[in-house]
Amino acid sequence: MNSKLIDISKNKALKFIILLGIVSLFADITYEGARSINGQYLAMLGASATVVGIIAGFGELIGYALRLVSGYLTDKTKKYWTITFIGYVVNLLAVPLLALAGHWQIAAIFIIIERFGKSIRTPARDLMLSHATSKIGHGWGFGLHEALDQIGAVSGPLMVALVLYFKGNYQNCFSLLIVPALLALITLFVAKVTYPNPRDFEIEEVKLENKTFSKTFWLYILAISLVAAGYADFALIAFHFKKVSIISENWIPAFYAIAMCTDAISALFFGRLFDKIGIVTLVIAILLSCLFAPFVFLGNFYFALIGMVLWGIGMGAQESIMKAAISNMVNMNNRGFAYGIFNTAYGIFWFIGSALMGILYDISVLYIVFFSVIIQLASIPLLLLAKRKLLHNG
Repeated sequence: MNSKLIDISKNKALKFIILLGIVSLFADITYEGARSINGQYLAMLGASATVVGIIAGFGELIGYALRLVSGYLTDKTKKYWTITFIGYVVNLLAVPLLALAGHWQIAAIFIIIERFGKSIRTPARDLMLSHATSKIGHGWGFGLHEALDQIGAVSGPLMVALVLYFKGNYQNCFSLLIVPALLALITLFVAKVTYPNPRDFEIEEVKLENKTFSKTFWLYILAISLVAAGYADFALIAFHFKKVSIISENWIPAFYAIAMCTDAISALFFGRLFDKIGIVTLVIAILLSCLFAPFVFLGNFYFALIGMVLWGIGMGAQESIMKAAISNMVNMNNRGFAYGIFNTAYGIFWFIGSALMGILYDISVLYIVFFSVIIQLASIPLLLLAKRKLLHNG
């Protein structure tokens, strides 16, 4: 009888993960569709490579840094759904407003507002997911959610590419993206009504609540911060593609879609692998993805395509198993704040890295390649040390 109840609970958890995955699918159609043309759009409006790098990096800084506050409020208030709803509304409705931007400064404001919305809702959503994934495996659960997420991330850029192919302009693309934005909000409402208390998926821990985080956690945060610093934002990659003209303008969002497709597949693969071998999975992903920079920035059409596949592999790992690892390091009572710390550190270093890479690009493309590869590889010894400490403590 108990086994049957557990199976029912697993099925409900799986359905909840899939439902949130569908929300993310529609949301990603919206903002990943926009992100696939933001770099070119800013360039068309007169922005330089340095400006594009700073805007992209600052947007990510806002999108991640404020998650510290959001995560803390999530733990304190337990208002998972309220915080998630507010974040999605701001995140998604900022995208179609980009169609109204006539100057790069205005476009930059809307890009940053979109990232601000994401910063509000992500810790609460990830916390709800962590409760549900405890039933089926954190790696597999986050990987499955990321895979559904990336179906949208593939569809959005392809939709944009199709509009551009039929001679539409960037404003047409942004306006069209209001449709998936509204579908995401409707699906989110259905998820809330169907599963009002996601915390019930995870059994309350009997150990005393520890308000501090372990040394392993902070070591892990430092490692993923280095990865973030070395990862070029697609806005800068798209700027490069447009500047050197190694691929046509219509192909740029298609390349992004290919990367997102790779992201989805790698999230499922690495999610399963994470549940078996843990943090070593991240080491494997980094060894592969750190090679994206020389392929993207130094290669021709086909090398750039390989580079985008490698870039997608890294994104799949970052959006799935990096979060899954937090679930294994922190108890459920402090996890919202832990996700906030994780995302804040990630965002700060993404901003620093993006701004620096934009500056380096204006000096020499070789500089950005060396920086990207070396800083990512520097994270591997820290991850291996964190793995050793986890084994020692566990």
